[in-house]
Amino acid sequence: MSLEMAAESSEGEEEGKLSGGNQVLIVDDELRELGKKAAWSVSSCKPGNGVSSLRDDNLETYWQSDGAQPHFVNIQFQKKVRLQLLQLVVLYVDFKLDESYTPSKISIRAGDGFHNLKEIKAVELVKPTGWLYLSLSGIDPRDTFVNTFMLQIAVLSNHLNGRDTHVRQIKVYGPRPNPIPQQPFQFTSEEFITYSTIR
Repeated sequence: MSLEMAAESSEGEEEGKLSGGNQVLIVDDELRELGKKAAWSVSSCKPGNGVSSLRDDNLETYWQSDGAQPHFVNIQFQKKVRLQLLQLVVLYVDFKLDESYTPSKISIRAGDGFHNLKEIKAVELVKPTGWLYLSLSGIDPRDTFVNTFMLQIAVLSNHLNGRDTHVRQIKVYGPRPNPIPQQPFQFTSEEFITYSTIR
């Protein structure tokens, strides 16, 4: 199964609840995936089902935790990132395949490190299958954690009281940097063109 699967409609979002899911990952062109610039770790995993399975763009593989709940995915950035720039966390889960391994309650936390993480979003998942979009917009700009080194995704519980969890993919999106403004004048002479930009 690849990312180019047939599209199914998502069943909308209630306050704090997500159900359904999209079979195709669709993200605005103005957003870019920021997870490549981060160090990823998990609280536990079964051999062969570790953090690399969350980032391999393969919906057949999955991270499987191995231990007591809650289960954690930690995303640590090299530089401080403004939370307003982390607009979207997208994850792929599959209740049809994973049943009791499917997360039912997720908490997203942010902070400078493990010592001061603070919950910024909590979501209940209702038998989801597909890509789920968790928007991080709307965080109070007066919040002390506007700048963060770390995001943590905590799986607090699973469907059917399952112990370990399966998450098949996670991506983190923020806006693309502003492009260099276009030159307002169209120069025709070679000499003017040569000096028309500052390096």
